[in-house]
Parts: sequence; C-alpha cells; structure tokens
Amino acid sequence: MKKIFVCLSLILVCIKGFAQGYDTSYKTADLALATGTGFSPALSYTQMFGIGRSYRFKIGYGVRLTSFFANDIQLRTAPASLTSGTSNFAALVSDDIVANIDTFRIKKVQANALNLTINLQYALTQKLEVGINIDAIGFSFGTKQSGDLIAKASKRKFNDGTVVSEAKPTNFNLLLVSDSDKGSLNSELFLRYWVNNKIGIRGGLSFFFVEYTSDKKVSVANQENDRWRYKSLLPMVAISYKF
Repeated sequence: MKKIFVCLSLILVCIKGFAQGYDTSYKTADLALATGTGFSPALSYTQMFGIGRSYRFKIGYGVRLTSFFANDIQLRTAPASLTSGTSNFAALVSDDIVANIDTFRIKKVQANALNLTINLQYALTQKLEVGINIDAIGFSFGTKQSGDLIAKASKRKFNDGTVVSEAKPTNFNLLLVSDSDKGSLNSELFLRYWVNNKIGIRGGLSFFFVEYTSDKKVSVANQENDRWRYKSLLPMVAISYKF
C-alpha cells in the first residue's frame, strides 16, 4: 500500500511539474510579413488562454491590422449566391457556376483590414507551437481605384453600358462560410519557435481575401453585383513578443 501511495505521489508531482512548464495564459504583439503575388504586412495583438491540465492547448482572441499591396490583380465575382448558387454552408462544397463569374481587373490594389481574430494553438514542446487564426469581423479601408470588367458573357456590361468603374475596399468584413464571407479577411497556419521567454519566430502561410465594391453594378442571373474578391495564399514569416 505504501509503495502504491509513493508511486501515485510521484505521478502527481510529475503531472504538476509538466503542467507548470507551459504558460496558463499570455499576450503577444506580433508583426508578420507575407509576400508572393502581392505583399501583405500584418500587425496583431493576441490574448491566449490555456485549457486542460497541461495548458498545451490554447484558445484566444485578438485584433489584427492587415494590409495588402499588389499590381494588376484580377478579382472575381464575390457573392456566393452567384458563384455557388447558395449563401449557406452548402457554398463550402458547391461547384462554381462558371457562367456567373466575371472578372474585375484593378491595376493597383491597396487595402487595409482591421479585424477581431479567433486563435487556436497547441504546444508540441515548450519551445514549439502549431497554430491557426482567422479574422472574424471588422472593417476595411483603402484608396479608390479604377477597374475594368471582363465579363464571362461577352455582352455583359455595367448598368451604364460601360466596362469601366471606380471601386474601393468593401467597408464591412464578416466571417461566414467560404464565398459567403464579406469583405477582407486574413487567416494564418503557422509554426512558432520561442527563442526565449519573450521572443518567438513564426513561419507558415497567410490566406487573405481582399474584396472591392465597385461604384457600378452588373446584372448577372437576375441579380445586381458590385462585389469582387481576390484570394491570395502567401508564405509568411513573423516575430512575436510575449508579455
């Protein structure tokens, strides 16, 4: 009986020591740079909370400002009701309705999105974490640009009979499902290595939706469309400061 008690005590001590090796919670300030077809810096603040006895798994919230710069970008029809024929969860697995999808070409894209974020992380070791985050809701701003409509149907034009329109970043951002999303939203998949107790280095992928709203509308499948989206998948590196 004494041996069993000693063994149980040792196990509890080990578990307690293991749990104490991981932060119960922490905050980070983070600067990320993503580049490829476009350039996208992002500045974020995050609050993370540990879950479970070991605190390896963490959830959190934050705020992120993401900018996106690119030249000669072709945005496509954004609303899921046109691209997929539905605006619910079925849009996630629905095939594109190619006949409804036009292109809106902008020579210079410069958009900024300020959003609240949802964050999930898991500590593989005390130094190494894997994580994912995604923008949930916020607003966008940026300079107005001129763009050209490249319609899937050759006779399709804007409602004033032209193929040219001014456009600016869609003001309101909201995470929904796939093409049902509205506005400009960023998400990241990453690995982070903590160099010391304060400084961490992240590497991974940034998936950014940038959306513009044109001043004019085009009629497609008995709907009026003025929203255009570009999806970018870019390699990303970042530095984090824990406090």
